[in-house]
Amino acid sequence: MKAWNLDVWLDSLSRVAPSTRAVYERDMRALVRWFEAAGVSVPEKVTRRDLRMYLSELHRSGYARRTTARKASVIRRYFGWACRTDRLATDPSSALSAPRGTATLPDVLSAAELDSLFEGSTAARGAAVAEPEIELRDRAIVELLYGSGLRVSELCGLRHEDLSGPSDSITVWGKGSKQRRVPISEPAAAALKDWIRRGRPKMVTEVSPDDRVFLNRRGKALSPRDVRRLLDGRSLSPTHPHALRHTFATHLLDGGADLRSVQELLGHADLATTQIYTRVSRERMREVHRSTHPRA
Repeated sequence: MKAWNLDVWLDSLSRVAPSTRAVYERDMRALVRWFEAAGVSVPEKVTRRDLRMYLSELHRSGYARRTTARKASVIRRYFGWACRTDRLATDPSSALSAPRGTATLPDVLSAAELDSLFEGSTAARGAAVAEPEIELRDRAIVELLYGSGLRVSELCGLRHEDLSGPSDSITVWGKGSKQRRVPISEPAAAALKDWIRRGRPKMVTEVSPDDRVFLNRRGKALSPRDVRRLLDGRSLSPTHPHALRHTFATHLLDGGADLRSVQELLGHADLATTQIYTRVSRERMREVHRSTHPRA
């Protein structure tokens, strides 16, 4: 696999979450093994037809459409990098099509579920009340996930330098190491300030990274799994971090925000990705009509 320079490519993904990097590596190594078994030992010999055959075989093997679409995205990313770094003269993955994932509507949290996340439900469930510094951290996390629609990887990757500038916005690094500036609400700004000044210093240990904004209970950089656990501890039912991002987008559209603005706030490269939230809003309106109008 040396001719494919996979390690060099993976090292170039400096702003990608470790879990995402592991998926990219697994997908590309599977592709390389398939090509080498077919007698294609170097990326220079790969054609667009070869890549389409590979995706077709994945489909015949029973892979889900969403999984195949993800693998196609990874392939395009690798060959795009190979061309940009002059390792390839042409990109065989250009315009490579793959089946899109199933368009299931994202979950939107109810008012009660949001209240439990903001207020915390551990005491009501009989669990021990969180330490003050943990509560400061968790409140800041919930405010940012819902108030700014951050991906959990973007939140976990926040560095102190990303908070520089106006206090009503922060810099986040999205997919593909794309940077964007997103607004934060007054409650989020206040919660973030309280965490950094009064909470974080109490959780710092000798293994704590100096640049990371959020830390876990062991003083290490916060991980997506840590976020999932803390949300489950505060919520009425198991809650995935991405549900707060879905709710953020849906509430913006419910409030009259235009689709392009929501796309920029979410950091979506393709407007079609954002459009699914318009379906969510329409479904919510229909449900309100069905449940409240006497002649529905």
